Amino acid sequence: MVELQINTTQNVNINFTAASVGERVLAYIIDTIIKIAYVFVVYQIMFNLFDINTYLDDMDNWSRIAIIVSFYLPVVFYSLIFEALLEGQTLGKRIMKIKVVKIDGYQASIYDYLVRWFFRLIDLNLLGPLFGPVVALITIISSKKSQRLGDMTAGTSVITLKNNVNISHTILEELDNDYTPKYPSVIKLSDNDARIIKETYLRAKEARDYQTLIKLRTKIVEVIELKDYNENDMQFIDTVLKDYNYYTQSM
Repeated sequence: MVELQINTTQNVNINFTAASVGERVLAYIIDTIIKIAYVFVVYQIMFNLFDINTYLDDMDNWSRIAIIVSFYLPVVFYSLIFEALLEGQTLGKRIMKIKVVKIDGYQASIYDYLVRWFFRLIDLNLLGPLFGPVVALITIISSKKSQRLGDMTAGTSVITLKNNVNISHTILEELDNDYTPKYPSVIKLSDNDARIIKETYLRAKEARDYQTLIKLRTKIVEVIELKDYNENDMQFIDTVLKDYNYYTQSM
């Protein structure tokens, strides 16, 4: 498997394993089956159950085309909709436990998903349902970061979430049974944020880099929109990490 090393803006290296070609192909097949099932169900409901043809006969050609196309728009925008809603996963990717991420360490944005969706029309669909996926496969196999054309353009890659050691393992903190959290707004952070915070914190603490600790504390306060705290930088960051674990483990 291809190992991806992401260097964040905080100079923290995060190692991921790129999703295998097999995993991506299976996810693609599952998504295709779901889309076909959707088309079949819509056809049965709209054209057989409700006999929409009766209404279409009274319309001009453009109106008929517009109505029919509108029923199938979810198929066209399937990957864009689900990757935006499920933070980098379609239903197929979720089943296969793979996910789209930015290669700079940030969560992919709606713009990144849009770019991936647009280039999907080129590297997956341009040459038809048979040869289109072959182009994408060749691109993924030949890319050092297992990227298809859409990934290269958006600065993303697809990683596996099946690693024995994943993000959540690196952010765990030991908590007493009677631990009481102080900052509920830490839930604004993501697992990736918590990992970056912890690794940066440990490095700065070991090197006694107090300037980095100050910058890290300032950034955390800004992100979780905290207005009041009464701890020094190290105590505050340590508490934030423990609070994050408390709330996420309770979900």
